[in-house]
Amino acid sequence: MQKKEEKIPISLVDEIQSTGAGYDLLRYVCLPDVFGSEAEALLYFMGRSLARKFDIQSLSDIYYFFEKVGWGRLELFKEKRKELEFHLMADAVVQRLSMPVSTEFRLEAGFLAEAISSIKGIECECVEDVRTKIHQIEFRVVFTE
Repeated sequence: MQKKEEKIPISLVDEIQSTGAGYDLLRYVCLPDVFGSEAEALLYFMGRSLARKFDIQSLSDIYYFFEKVGWGRLELFKEKRKELEFHLMADAVVQRLSMPVSTEFRLEAGFLAEAISSIKGIECECVEDVRTKIHQIEFRVVFTE
């Protein structure tokens, strides 16, 4: 029988210290080399896996996590019957979009899909739309059930 893994309290992110530069180098320079053409899919599933490890109970927990790990300020923009639309904005997003390397937001999309799935109790997928001109990322979380 497999032992159930305990969830990590969301407050753990307060104890993590990082400047972000090392993280960005790993994420946007090293990981694409290692993962190759599968980088975006693997980052999406890494995000989902990460969300499963944390004890996320509410949208507030998701917002808190995004800000604390330096992903930016996430806000629920629109709620429909079968989907939620979120916007991600912050100086961190502006900086990432202006980097001289290719950036993506698949890790965040995977995290968001799994976190919403956990809160709502239904399967979700998430796609993102990068709005470079207004320095904003739109995430659409779709309920697949």
